Amino acid sequence: MKTFSFLRVLPSLSLARPSARCVARTLAPALLALMIAVPASSAAPEAASPAPAAPVSAPSVAIRGDTVYPVNGSPLKDGLVLIREGRIVYVGPAAGQSYGADVRELRAAVVVPGLVDARATVGVSGMLNQPHDQEQVDRSAPLQPELRAVDAYNARDELVAYVRARGVTTVHTGHGPGVTISGQTLVVKTKGRTAEADVLRPAAMIAATLGADATTADRGKSPGTPAKAVALLRTELIKAKEYADKRAKLPEDKRPPRDLRMEALGRALDGSQPLLISVDRGRDILAALRVAREFNLKIVLEGCAEAPLVLDEIRTSGFPVVLHPTMERSFGTRENLSMETAAVLRRAGIPFAIQSGFEDYVPKTRIVLYEAAVAAGQGLDRDAALAAITLDAARIIGVADRVGSLEVGKDGDVALYDGDPFEYVTRCVGVVIDGVVYPGE
Repeated sequence: MKTFSFLRVLPSLSLARPSARCVARTLAPALLALMIAVPASSAAPEAASPAPAAPVSAPSVAIRGDTVYPVNGSPLKDGLVLIREGRIVYVGPAAGQSYGADVRELRAAVVVPGLVDARATVGVSGMLNQPHDQEQVDRSAPLQPELRAVDAYNARDELVAYVRARGVTTVHTGHGPGVTISGQTLVVKTKGRTAEADVLRPAAMIAATLGADATTADRGKSPGTPAKAVALLRTELIKAKEYADKRAKLPEDKRPPRDLRMEALGRALDGSQPLLISVDRGRDILAALRVAREFNLKIVLEGCAEAPLVLDEIRTSGFPVVLHPTMERSFGTRENLSMETAAVLRRAGIPFAIQSGFEDYVPKTRIVLYEAAVAAGQGLDRDAALAAITLDAARIIGVADRVGSLEVGKDGDVALYDGDPFEYVTRCVGVVIDGVVYPGE
């Protein structure tokens, strides 16, 4: 793949100067109107009304970009992405291509695949920062794999529209870290309709946490130590294996009754629903790998602040990493994190994605685009930075056949920008999901 190099939409401005930044911000609404032909009924600035702008559907959409980054191939100058019936039917040079009057044309300086957030709690932790919309962790018990994110996901929470307006079209979200097993995750499009209407994978992974973040010593509950958390997980996996064996081998009248917890962990044991294990300390990463070997589990390592300390062990395991947000605050179990870890994983050949994670303060979420941008400024190749929030992320969460790159046959998910997406002053000027056009920032 060629070197990642974006075109600016305002080449005459030197954006290093504060005055130029102000001009760029001032012109952003005009750029939106110029670069995406949104009908007057939906072209009002987002701040003018608390209600999100309505999406605009069209039979077909043609997206022309000064530069188009398919991610799975070389960048295209004056490129075209053509979407019909929600699927991509053409990606290539715009020259020589024609389409009928029924095709809606969008234009932007830079066109990339819709961004994929490999780990979030958006839609489960809401923007209000109040107990009634902070439902990512139930602390009433340390082991609750039976909890389903699809039953808690609020597609219409304003944070869903917030991340979409910045280019995020697919999110792996659900129960967050904080207890030994907090529940399940799901993969959804950020269309903002309902969980059933937007879901790609209703039961993607089972979220677990090992280490000090899983302990409840300060509340006088179990587990009180990291070792106890591992013991609880191992014990429950043994029970699940015995349960599955009995259900499979015994006559129907002698089988144990259905147990939602055991069924969920049974899917972890057979690999159909991987464990997403949040671990940061080097010792806890090794503990997760130890449990995976013991039970022949398929796992995804999440967080991994101290990954550079156990790099060889992670590489040998073959398990991917959903890395902590680049700008995560360094305290607690993540006190040793580094903004350079993404680059370290890349050089080591370890598959990874960058996540938004969970934030316990307003606005309750990060944007993966910004996290990848900072990683790109800290040694990560820019092609790899884009892949970490598109195709590589899609592969890790199991939806690369649908999203993550601009390829014929894939879903029509595209993000449009008025310049280099990794520049702070750049705006997302439009988003397309399954061929449906949404406004950007």
